[in-house]
Amino acid sequence: MYSAACEIPRGAQNFATPEPPVLPFKIDEKALDRTARHCRERKIVIPTFAQQKDPSTIPQTVKDRLAKVGLWDVDPANLFRITWKNEPVERGGGFNHGNWIEFPSALTGVPARIIGIVGKHFPTGAHKVGAAFGCLIPRLVTGQFDPTTQKAVWPSTGNYCRGGAFDCALLGCTAVAILPEGMSRERFEWLKSINAEVIATPGCESNVKEIYDKCWEIRRTRPDCVIFNQFEEMGNATWHYHLTGGIIDEIFRAIGKPNGRLAGYISATGSAGTIAAGDFLRTKHPHLRVVAVEAQQCPTLLSCGFGDHRIEGIGDKHIPWIHNVRNTDLVAAIDDEHCIALMRLFNEDAGRAQLEKNGVPRATVDQLPLLGISGICNVVAAIKTAKHFDMDGRDVLFTLLTDSMGLYASRIDEYRKDRGAYAATNATADAARYLEGTNIDHLRELTYHDRKTLHNFKYFTWVEQQQKDVNDLRKLWDPDFWTEHFAQTAEWDKAIDSFNRRVASTA
Repeated sequence: MYSAACEIPRGAQNFATPEPPVLPFKIDEKALDRTARHCRERKIVIPTFAQQKDPSTIPQTVKDRLAKVGLWDVDPANLFRITWKNEPVERGGGFNHGNWIEFPSALTGVPARIIGIVGKHFPTGAHKVGAAFGCLIPRLVTGQFDPTTQKAVWPSTGNYCRGGAFDCALLGCTAVAILPEGMSRERFEWLKSINAEVIATPGCESNVKEIYDKCWEIRRTRPDCVIFNQFEEMGNATWHYHLTGGIIDEIFRAIGKPNGRLAGYISATGSAGTIAAGDFLRTKHPHLRVVAVEAQQCPTLLSCGFGDHRIEGIGDKHIPWIHNVRNTDLVAAIDDEHCIALMRLFNEDAGRAQLEKNGVPRATVDQLPLLGISGICNVVAAIKTAKHFDMDGRDVLFTLLTDSMGLYASRIDEYRKDRGAYAATNATADAARYLEGTNIDHLRELTYHDRKTLHNFKYFTWVEQQQKDVNDLRKLWDPDFWTEHFAQTAEWDKAIDSFNRRVASTA
């Protein structure tokens, strides 16, 4: 069931306190003065992480302003819509307690409850706008990024650079989006419409090395650029730890009773920001299994493999710096053809009719366009997880519906041209093979030494190629590193409050 009205108790955590901020970034007072004047001229107020987590704490003046603003409008007030709790309307919406779909057993074929939280209702139609916020804002409010003199560079395989470009547009600064040339046409068209500088690198989804090479070129030749690399920026993981982990825990506590147990969190690993929500959930539900998902055609976590694939947004032939692999229990590799077949089954008329014939409620069928290609991949991985661990009706698994088919309409057109119309016979075959026939192949349950092996595999990308210090790599194996880093949002929120006061007092 897709729900937006269930009452969920607000968390008691309060980030804001009056002490001066202590941050990992050096404060640049001159840059802060310029940035404060810039923000005052544009009537920009920066939301805290706490306000994004609990929009009931947002000032009423901001809520009144949002009542006249569209979800995708380039209006600084939309910084406050970087939250999982937007009402699912295109214009003038307020806030709710989250948006999610519970997939019935008639679709999944398993008794366990599989729930996907919906990313479509973020500005830009994907939650990556939050990850970009987590990377950009700590630097903005400490003077380490100056929107009056610098450009923000967003290396990405799609949605992250869109999120970064949107954040930059709200802040009145210039974005440079880097993404592979093989990504969907909608991404490129939208980036140009928002006046971002767009750089297309060779290859497809898994060609991230080429993106990194372009970043090094920019470092050498464009000193006015600051690079926000989602694969290494801890702000990405930190935003998801608090915001994505938080909303999942809230939803579970509202709908998981009386005898439910939060048994699994399933997240595709592109930049590995979203999987950090599993670190948060582990603190609340110690028996949770955290599942990392990738494309079978690029099985880096499964078997240190490589290759190209068609699941946009995941799987990049390396392990991101910010992936806490010590906290990952299972790897699921999903065939990209599995996802493409379900994309058509979920979105073509013949497929929808077949699903209803199989007993899937019409209300669920109508919501399936809320799943983009990576969301479909996540749901398949959740089904595999439930089958692998013999989960029953008490078990609740959460996954992410990062974006929707609204960002991939051109892909459906391409497959119609390449493979022809989608007929009832196609739908019958796909439902049998890719839903009823989903099995537990291409899974890897990780031992302690498996996890350490994957951690050590980071060396070849991050130390040899990207010039990280090997001692910093060793620190990432220490659980205390992650605990201490994720706790820094308290200090970030103090810095945001301090910056907003500076903006208000700037003449």
